[in-house]
Amino acid sequence: MGGQPLYLEPRLESRIRSLANSPELLHTLTDALGSPLNIVVPDQLADNLQRFRSVYGSHHLSGQVFFAHKANRSSALLRRLAATDAGVDVASLGELQHALGAGFTPDRITATGPKNPEFLWLAARTSVTVSLDTRGELDQLATLVRKHALPRTRVLLRLSGFETSGVRVLSRRSRFGTAVGESAPLLETVERHGDVVDLVGVAYHMDTTSLTEKATALEGCLRVLEECRSRGLRPRAVDIGGGFGVNYLADGGQWERYTTELTEAVLGIRPPLTYGGHGYGLRNESGTLRGTLGLYPAYRPIAGARYLDELLAHPAASLGGRPLAALLLEHLYDLHTEPGRALLDQCGLTLTKVLEVRDQEAGGPLAVRLAAKADDVALEDHGVLMDPVVVPRDTAGADRAEPVAVHLFGSRCLESDLITRRTVFLPRRPAPGDVLAFANTAGYCMDFHATRAQHQPAARKVAVWQEGDRWRWCLDDQYWPTTPVGGAQ
Repeated sequence: MGGQPLYLEPRLESRIRSLANSPELLHTLTDALGSPLNIVVPDQLADNLQRFRSVYGSHHLSGQVFFAHKANRSSALLRRLAATDAGVDVASLGELQHALGAGFTPDRITATGPKNPEFLWLAARTSVTVSLDTRGELDQLATLVRKHALPRTRVLLRLSGFETSGVRVLSRRSRFGTAVGESAPLLETVERHGDVVDLVGVAYHMDTTSLTEKATALEGCLRVLEECRSRGLRPRAVDIGGGFGVNYLADGGQWERYTTELTEAVLGIRPPLTYGGHGYGLRNESGTLRGTLGLYPAYRPIAGARYLDELLAHPAASLGGRPLAALLLEHLYDLHTEPGRALLDQCGLTLTKVLEVRDQEAGGPLAVRLAAKADDVALEDHGVLMDPVVVPRDTAGADRAEPVAVHLFGSRCLESDLITRRTVFLPRRPAPGDVLAFANTAGYCMDFHATRAQHQPAARKVAVWQEGDRWRWCLDDQYWPTTPVGGAQ
């Protein structure tokens, strides 16, 4: 295609890098268990938890880190986390049952998300804390508790629609939570049901990477907590949800170069960089660039626990300009967080076997067909662009390899079954039997979109751990913290 390859190399920390550099293990697993195959690394999850805990410690804050279970349905990851002091945020009846069965006690579980009566009943029956979005949901819970003589239930009130004083900064709309301007009727409902519910705090859910918007929401929650106290209620926690992000790429310069050249490709200044001229939200209207780039900011040097640290240090503009962490500490409020993607950073790989490699037009990208469906490798469903790692079956001639451009196709009989819409640059030409390893897929990208379309199987899942300088593995459902697996105590 001319020019230098536009790599988007994945960021690989020590465990995932070691896995990616273990071709014998990866080929053995895909030969035995098929392609695609998901690999999870439970010990990495425990390490990520400690990074969040260290931020709590540096700001002298108490509270809980709740893993957002919806990000991955792995039993191994959940059981490993149950062996720590973390909690879990469940958003369905099935997730609640899974968490209880994995070893979480009810005091370490928060129930969020849309709720049916069965979900609410089991949460109340087992004394799980329930995060409520509306007055109607609160009424429904109170009715269930009274009707079935359930224990008094701990509740959080989820809020939305925050704004600051002075220069107006609005938080984006969310379908979750009650607008903060309607907090008074909501608190009146809490008071009316005071015999069956115990208000332990307030919360918010915000689908944004904006630090300013999240700080605005936290300030709003602090003001509502003061309103609660003025009514004689005694809430003691604020739950700020998740959205701390992941840095997927090793090199910020590669990200900047790719997005710049993608813009030029959309405008026709350079050859196309995608299959069928896809623009990821950008379009060319008579030589003018229109639209918005619909991609996750894959290079994010401040993400995960570092993002939480930045948020807590942010000055509360409407509350005297003092750091948010200082305000939480002064009022002795617990801080709860619900990281999903961020806790799963570097916790998994998705392996796909190469079935076919063929030339297309002269000088154009190769067509590479993988033993996987597009929804088995759902990076692009979440706007994440990142190169796979080539794991060759035959390493002969690797030192003489030259980079190639490829289009990665899935195994379904659909034109739209594209593993990635962009042209991917690989350091060597793949061959049938090679494995492409997609890194850092544990957060949402493994099974959130997985299907069994065309009677093709969904990816199986295995858990791996290090024992000395060797990797060991078992099927995901067979992993327990009691298994003698090196670091998994």
